[in-house]
Amino acid sequence: MPVTVTLLGTGSPLPDPNRAGPATLVQAGGTNVLVDAGRGVVMRLAGAGLFPSAVHAVLLTHLHSDHLCALNDVVTSHWVTSPVATPLEIHGPDGTAEVVSGMLQMLAPDVRYRLDHHDDLAAGPDVRAIEHRPGDSFELHGCTVTAHATDHRPVEPTVGYRIEHEGTVVALAGDTVPCAGLDDLCAGADAYVQTVIRDDLVALVPSPRLQDILDYHSTVAQAGQTAARAGVGTLVLTHYVPPLQPGQEDGWRAIAAEHFDGAIVLGDDLTSVTVG
Repeated sequence: MPVTVTLLGTGSPLPDPNRAGPATLVQAGGTNVLVDAGRGVVMRLAGAGLFPSAVHAVLLTHLHSDHLCALNDVVTSHWVTSPVATPLEIHGPDGTAEVVSGMLQMLAPDVRYRLDHHDDLAAGPDVRAIEHRPGDSFELHGCTVTAHATDHRPVEPTVGYRIEHEGTVVALAGDTVPCAGLDDLCAGADAYVQTVIRDDLVALVPSPRLQDILDYHSTVAQAGQTAARAGVGTLVLTHYVPPLQPGQEDGWRAIAAEHFDGAIVLGDDLTSVTVG
């Protein structure tokens, strides 16, 4: 059964007027799953033709701010645009419940204002934080989701998600370096989504803080190597550091293609691919 992957946000922690923060939409059989919620994600959902109320669940790969700084917007928009009270599940690694609890505390005044003003809102947002460890598997509106260990240390724990729908598999890795858990996550997947850096370009920037990212993100070449090793069908690159500039797509793709001979997808926000 076909599954569509849309890169809602292909940016990074560096503000970019053309790229929203890390976020990916997976659509399978009427189910809409949001993986991470970087800045601007609700606007990009609208660009993909989807109201926040149509999101069935959010999967967080890890708790770095650039991957969840717009989660509060997802929660509020999902709540106020749903015609009837609808729960929103937020799945993530250990620590997710703490983040969601703090977010809801921050939103508490806004929730009170809206309940006071709108007669058809009887209660605040129904948000359910569900934490997972590697190996956990759960059903999500017709999809089977499995959490796998990734390696973004010292950020830990971090997980990637393997989403299966009627025989089609999409692997979404988040920030990680190559590791055994990543290979397990991607094995035989129809599509593999990987956040990447161009280490050759980052190395040219005289900033110690930027140099620090080199040891805990996958490079474009490593993503190609992982894709080849795992036997995936399509490699999807996102979260470009430094920002992917217009006209550079073939150069980034060529680096991955040195190691992987399958389809390679990358580009602007709202780039999508259908597999299966």
